Amino acid sequence: MPEITEDLTPSQIVLELDRYIVGQAAAKRAVAVALRNRYRRRLMPDDLRDEVIPKNILMIGPTGVGKTEIARRLATLAAAPFVKVEATKFTEVGYVGRDVDSMIRDLTQVAARLVEAEKRTEVRPEAQRRAIERLLDILQPASGESAAAKQRPREGEPGDVMAQMRRLVGSIFSSEDGPVVAPTVPEPPAEPEAELTPEAADKKKRDAERRARIRERLKEQLLAGTRDEELISVTVADRGRPPMMQFFGPQGMEEMGMDMSSSLGGMMPQKRRTRKMTIGEAKAVFTEEEAAAIIDRDAVMKDAVLRTEQTGIVFVDEIDKIAGKSGPGGAGGPDVSREGVQRDILPILEGSTVNTKYGPVKTDHILFIAAGAFHVSKPSDLIPELQGRLPIRVELENLNQDDFERILVEPRNALTRQYTGLLATEGVTLEFTAEGIAEIARVAAAVNRSSENIGARRLHTVMEKLLEDVSFDAPDLDSPVIHIDDEYVRTRLSKIASDEDLSRYIL
Repeated sequence: MPEITEDLTPSQIVLELDRYIVGQAAAKRAVAVALRNRYRRRLMPDDLRDEVIPKNILMIGPTGVGKTEIARRLATLAAAPFVKVEATKFTEVGYVGRDVDSMIRDLTQVAARLVEAEKRTEVRPEAQRRAIERLLDILQPASGESAAAKQRPREGEPGDVMAQMRRLVGSIFSSEDGPVVAPTVPEPPAEPEAELTPEAADKKKRDAERRARIRERLKEQLLAGTRDEELISVTVADRGRPPMMQFFGPQGMEEMGMDMSSSLGGMMPQKRRTRKMTIGEAKAVFTEEEAAAIIDRDAVMKDAVLRTEQTGIVFVDEIDKIAGKSGPGGAGGPDVSREGVQRDILPILEGSTVNTKYGPVKTDHILFIAAGAFHVSKPSDLIPELQGRLPIRVELENLNQDDFERILVEPRNALTRQYTGLLATEGVTLEFTAEGIAEIARVAAAVNRSSENIGARRLHTVMEKLLEDVSFDAPDLDSPVIHIDDEYVRTRLSKIASDEDLSRYIL
């Protein structure tokens, strides 16, 4: 498991989050402590480690203030599997809708992709070496063997149908005393090679040396990439969509996709087809195939489950939408998409075991971050048991004009940098002045006050409307430099921003 946060103190974690998110110091401190506690827990004695459970977090704040971004950046910083789910997508078990267990299955799938990517990086040098050898066998086959023969699957490879059939037969013909070994047909004895004359032996030796020299020169050219543009015919695995099936699981009517070829343990022969491609493309395809062959799939599944259990992060958004009291004084009887979902989420937060296609996953040490605006409902409207499983409460602040100014320039992914980079591809240079940025922030804050407050997302609509004409005319502009000052912003946005009815539809 990667020790990404080993050298990061909580203050350093906050500094890393500051590179992408403006403000919200309290929320950053809470998630930084939660992440550091995971590292501290790994250093504890075994008998005490399992007793330490993560302190799940409830973020309270309006949309667009950074709740999701904080959780996502935290997961990226920790190289941890992360999924974002909406609480409104789930229904109580037994009703049509997503089952709450699916969030853990999705998390395990993300963990498997992370682990596989890491292992592919580890084996890439060996995979590249094998890919070069396969290309050499095609370009300069061994003596007495055609290029097509060299591309046939070798013993034990996924495409080796006979080996798969032998394994299948061995698994079918079994008894209580063990597997029944089918009688084998002895292969005819190999004919002894005719003794070569000294002249023939010498010629064979010279041919072998010549082929070795050619292969060595070809290898140097392949490594240098001087022949990457040449076309060759290669036999590769068919990367079409694998056969899928759907079924209804016991935990509710959850639709799942199963890869039939992986589920049958490789007994289904892998389709292969001949394609024409450049040597450079073939090198990349062969490298991926060889990396997949080297990786231990059982180890990937085991590590994926471990990574999910120990470092997984689940972000449950819109939890306020399932909050609400039922019964006297409430919204009526139990609601399968509100209180019913809360009751189903509770065991997962408390710690339970969810069956996935990678194996059973325990949720005891998965970090859950719930978030909601709580405009209509209150955190106290959640069922008491669920409130107890979200002990850390963090209230995020509304963003003001000063925050918008910082958001436009400070983060690494600031909108001004994004638009400057986009239009630079067309040869257009955007120059934002301090006054222009201040005016953009003022307009965004004013529209948020006069209509729905959608936080920093308002900057996206304002920037898109501001640069709409430039983006459209960029390929044909005579002047390659556009100055975005306060006058430029007022000219294009003041009329829309001042008309409240108009701003509701456009900004």
